[in-house]
Amino acid sequence: MNKIIFTVVLWLATYLGLQAQEFQGMAVYQSKTSTEDMKARLSGNKDLTPEMQKTIEERMKKMFEKTFILNFNKTASIYKEEEKLDTPTQGGSGGGMRFMASMAGGGGTYYKNVKEKAYTVDKEFMGKEFLIKDSLPNLKWKMEGETRVIGGYNCFKATAIRPVSKTDFRNFRPKPEDKDAKKTADALAKPADANKKTNFMDEMNLPKEQVVTAWYTPEVPVNQGPENYWGLPGLILEINDGKTVILCSKVVLNPKEKADIKASTKGKVVTQAEFDEIMIKKMEEWREMNRGRGGNGTMQIRMGGPN
Repeated sequence: MNKIIFTVVLWLATYLGLQAQEFQGMAVYQSKTSTEDMKARLSGNKDLTPEMQKTIEERMKKMFEKTFILNFNKTASIYKEEEKLDTPTQGGSGGGMRFMASMAGGGGTYYKNVKEKAYTVDKEFMGKEFLIKDSLPNLKWKMEGETRVIGGYNCFKATAIRPVSKTDFRNFRPKPEDKDAKKTADALAKPADANKKTNFMDEMNLPKEQVVTAWYTPEVPVNQGPENYWGLPGLILEINDGKTVILCSKVVLNPKEKADIKASTKGKVVTQAEFDEIMIKKMEEWREMNRGRGGNGTMQIRMGGPN
């Protein structure tokens, strides 16, 4: 309890000390998502040669290991993937990989305004531009007693339970009964019954909730963090939801070059729920299209279907 009181007092003292100056900061985050479940499914897919499997695993590794930049001030922030030159895709699987990448939590500029408790993110999906505007998730953080040092900053642990996004590929799990990876892959590869139409999400195992662990530092007194994480008395330096770890590797306070922290204005304005519905509908269309071509259905969406 004394540690928590000290944390709050330190945060308030530092925050009030920054009110008189034009404060801004920048943080670099490395995001890594475990792909072991997907590798197990790949190994059980008899339609893939070892060479194809290796290529897909390499692409997945790149897709799920990314660098993001967070620029923040006292009330708002922008979070964006570090710009890199795209590597040309091979073997005609670029369309499927791009589809999968759009479901992997990347793309667009994520703007958070913690004062207004709102966010705006611009997303390009299937050749169309969307502007998602919605309220920030109200996570009920539980302050824990553990501490650790990250990048020279003293950090405190906090945990929360949050609902799982249905359109973030990183949240997909194998079904509990699918213990045999080969049987799982073969089952997914079977052609669909022409007279029986099932929902795409019926073939996915998606937990309703997930436990999120955050490490934050009161030494950087802003109510910010990566993606849509916020609400702690200090900058969040690490997020772990069991599958994805987002770790801060660098913090720069009051950089010489100030970022323009503003929300994007491009794209068709939709709520998060509306955008999720659009994505799920497209997943359905891709599955039916791939099955109609005699393909692997959902497996082709995951591993790179035809353009």
